[in-house]
Amino acid sequence: MIRNYSIFIISFLSLLSPNSHAESNVAAGKEKSQVCAACHGVDGNSSNPIWPKLAGQHAEYIVKQLTDFKSGSRENVQMSPMAANLSEQDVLDLAAYYSSQKINQGKTDPAALVPGEKIYRAGSIDAGVPACTACHGPNGRGNTAALYPALGGQYAAYTQAQLKAFREGARTNDNNSVMRTIVKRITDDEIKAVSEYIQGLH
Repeated sequence: MIRNYSIFIISFLSLLSPNSHAESNVAAGKEKSQVCAACHGVDGNSSNPIWPKLAGQHAEYIVKQLTDFKSGSRENVQMSPMAANLSEQDVLDLAAYYSSQKINQGKTDPAALVPGEKIYRAGSIDAGVPACTACHGPNGRGNTAALYPALGGQYAAYTQAQLKAFREGARTNDNNSVMRTIVKRITDDEIKAVSEYIQGLH
């Protein structure tokens, strides 16, 4: 009898938990995103190349990044304080909204097309660098289940900054240190070229 009562209490309390059945809401996310629009644009398409486009990014990846900013696993002067007061529901709603939007495609600098494509699609055997397609796909759509982000169409300046941040240890929230390991093996010129190539990828 006592055991059954304990199970009932635990089950009842779980129903009261605000996080037990959290579901994302696109409409709520759109409303909450108004404070984000100054940097990331009304629909998640930033007009400033140093700030990332969020439109079309996988919801799961956005959730991870906002959660990491909030916990301190990823640090940024602008984003850390912005994420500090977000609730779990806020994070889910924002992620749902931005993932439902369409990214504005960019263009690749013609000078970076050949070297950028080589790194992205073939990597560098001599340097031990795998092709970016292995994780991010041929069209830069990423892998939701593995939390590999969509890259296609992202600003070259932002991608370049993130790759250098991984290489320098300023950003450390990549799963299993995958990105930090890879970028240590590529040059500044290769980082620039692949970033430019990704900007026009779709």
